[in-house]
Amino acid sequence: MDGGAPLLPHMSRVGVDAGDIEAVFLTHFHGDHTLGLPPFVLHRVFVDPRPITFVGPAGIEERLEALWDISWGPDWKTVMRPRFHATYEEAKPSGKVAGYKYETVKLDHGTSGSNGYRIWVGGKILAYSGDTEPTAPLDALVEGADIAIVEATGPGDVFSHMSWEAASDLKKRHPKTRFMFNHLYNGTVEGAVDDLQVIEV
Repeated sequence: MDGGAPLLPHMSRVGVDAGDIEAVFLTHFHGDHTLGLPPFVLHRVFVDPRPITFVGPAGIEERLEALWDISWGPDWKTVMRPRFHATYEEAKPSGKVAGYKYETVKLDHGTSGSNGYRIWVGGKILAYSGDTEPTAPLDALVEGADIAIVEATGPGDVFSHMSWEAASDLKKRHPKTRFMFNHLYNGTVEGAVDDLQVIEV
């Protein structure tokens, strides 16, 4: 789910094999959600060339191929791309990738918007928002989910994102859902997990 930096070192630190990833769901193309992907792609080119699927908003192939090209220069197309076994899929209203059923919910996030995803994992529903304003589509994304990973950027009025207060209200409206809030700006929140703490959900 998204790929901010430094993705590859963090995966290694928490014991996730970067070669095991079969699909990456992208909510939108902002840098804090994509700029960890170039080193991850380098790993998939030279260390573990297993196939991978990228799912995301319209234009995903063009946007990511441009990112790889900018990241790796002339060697991308001639040397690396032939060894990179990736496919790109524009997110459908509902679909299946790597054996997982998913649904896409269009969320409000500035002028770009953002895709939220509902993914069925082991009989449970995981809802993931990426960045979003606290508007009605977010409630539709979270409704009936077992676990929701939702952004809560900071206190007060946060442009094109969700505030801590709105996140608290969202949690109250969906008392049966277990919430995990991310994308918090620098600061301390009571009850927050430690950096890189692995949470069993």
